[in-house]
Amino acid sequence: MKAKFPIAKQHIIVPIIVFITALLAFVFDHQLSDLLVYNRQAIAESQFWRLFTGHFFHTNDMHFLLNSAALVLLWALHGHHYSVKNQVFLYVFAALTTSVGIWFSSPELNQYVGLSGILHGVFVWGALQDIKSGDKLGWLLVIGAFAKVIYEQVYGASSDIVNLIDASVAVDAHLWGAIAGLLVALAGQRIKSQAQ
Repeated sequence: MKAKFPIAKQHIIVPIIVFITALLAFVFDHQLSDLLVYNRQAIAESQFWRLFTGHFFHTNDMHFLLNSAALVLLWALHGHHYSVKNQVFLYVFAALTTSVGIWFSSPELNQYVGLSGILHGVFVWGALQDIKSGDKLGWLLVIGAFAKVIYEQVYGASSDIVNLIDASVAVDAHLWGAIAGLLVALAGQRIKSQAQ
């Protein structure tokens, strides 16, 4: 049996744009990071764009590769649920929810980079779309995602990941991203049921 990947334009355009943006941020990190990364002091001085743009930067090549691989895996797993509209909204909402969440819940976090908060939101949203379409695997994915988030809240991130990305893992970003994915899925379901 051949695997059928979601390669229609509506399924692939947003992940491609996110990947290219992250790649450009990685290649031009030295030129752009001072202006665009999540930096608490700069945000306090009204540089609010950093709440969104900071997610596209990474601590090192392994961090970039891990997030890029997760982006591809999520597309392969849930891309058939993607549309340009729902993905743009999901990515923006997850980015802002993650940033605002870590602003308030992690005041000690002065700088944050990486797509992992957003990707947790995309994962949860996609798993909930699976459930909505009758795929029971979605339940396992949602339970697994929130079990991981709860584990990280209690015990912290894996030391292997910390060593790999050469930075501490902002586990609160994963929490807020997952919450964002849940909220977008629930809002989408409510809008759909009200329209019927």
